[in-house]
Amino acid sequence: MGNAVVHFEVMAQDRAKAAEFFSKLFGWKIDTDNPIGYGVISHSENHSVGGVGIGGGIFGDMPKGQDGVTFYVEVDDVETTLAQAERLGGQRLMGPESAEGGPTFGHIL
Repeated sequence: MGNAVVHFEVMAQDRAKAAEFFSKLFGWKIDTDNPIGYGVISHSENHSVGGVGIGGGIFGDMPKGQDGVTFYVEVDDVETTLAQAERLGGQRLMGPESAEGGPTFGHIL
């Protein structure tokens, strides 16, 4: 089996509106009680079908055209994976970078 998707982010222009929409649509509990108001979607509170699901988040205030969905895949080495993506024709957008108190990540297109 390949590398697993471990997190997702909804990149929205209006974070509050997106959180309300997905909360109503999927019954997600979205916690924005943090310094930047990031909408944390915990898989343990949201799944009801066989215990399946991953956590995610809603990030807001994105400029028009930069909204969308990002998914994160766990890899052994972020730099190696970014370099491989470039060799395969992908474009490195950022990284590797480390989130404060969190993982190291990169973004590709």
